[in-house]
Amino acid sequence: MSSKYTRKQVADLVDGDLDWETVRRMLFMPKDQDRFKLYIDILQERASWDDKIILPLGPHLFIVEDKDKDLVNKCSCGYVFGPYTENWKLNALIFVRDNEKKFNEIYPILMAPDASWQVYREYYCPDCATQHDVEAPTPWYPVMHDFEPDIKTFYEWVGLPAPEKVA
Repeated sequence: MSSKYTRKQVADLVDGDLDWETVRRMLFMPKDQDRFKLYIDILQERASWDDKIILPLGPHLFIVEDKDKDLVNKCSCGYVFGPYTENWKLNALIFVRDNEKKFNEIYPILMAPDASWQVYREYYCPDCATQHDVEAPTPWYPVMHDFEPDIKTFYEWVGLPAPEKVA
């Protein structure tokens, strides 16, 4: 099956420069399997390291296959957060907005959440300070492990060979 979208369109999507009508069509139409390979190829060309990108987790966070064929969570700057099966957030810098002063840095006075009911946890790369995620749990709730992808099944769906360590 050939891709319904050009390399330039996918690159523009990555850059946030794709026209809205094409983005809308991409969102609503069935996903074509070739687009994932094209997307990964574009991300790989832009990476500053040689580890193979397996799955993007965010704009600057990836699951990659390192030189030892281990799958790890890695920032675009090269910082490794640990094995992909573990919660990468536990190896991030965490800033917790848990009082009125910290909330008022982002909210107008009287519009912030009540810190006894909710906090914001911001997760940053220890090397480059890129913010990778924000959670808004109750104060006592543990750090959330968003998900652990089934890489083998996903790679079967897109018609690509799965990485050795999950095959």
